[in-house]
Amino acid sequence: MTVSEKLDEFKDVFDLFDNSKDKYIQLIDMGRKSPELFPEEKNDINKIYGCTSQAWVVIGQYENGTYFFRTDSDAQIVKGLLSIISNICDGESLDAIHSIDGSEILNVVGLNGAISSQRINGFSLAMNKIKKDIVCLEMKKSD
Repeated sequence: MTVSEKLDEFKDVFDLFDNSKDKYIQLIDMGRKSPELFPEEKNDINKIYGCTSQAWVVIGQYENGTYFFRTDSDAQIVKGLLSIISNICDGESLDAIHSIDGSEILNVVGLNGAISSQRINGFSLAMNKIKKDIVCLEMKKSD
């Protein structure tokens, strides 16, 4: 599935709701269904700095060179937002992930006006960390 198709699926989910409260409930539900990281993975290396909540992302690579992501947070809404990022980026290449714009995700999905500016900022910080960490992984592979 392409990034665009994944975005469309999330858009379809959030288009079902007319108000921000229902979108928040959907995010909380997504957060509850998202698997937790192991305690040892909730460390400074995996931490997403700048988020008002505690949030982490673990990145790995499939055999075909694409990436997978596991995320967690101590706040269910943030955990739901992170699950959107991980689902959209999962199975994508370095170039595809670098072309993803976090604010576009929020706009397309219909969450931009539904979540606080702090959460929008945290969403952007999560995308930036993912992009930076992938570059680091690629650099380590070439050493």
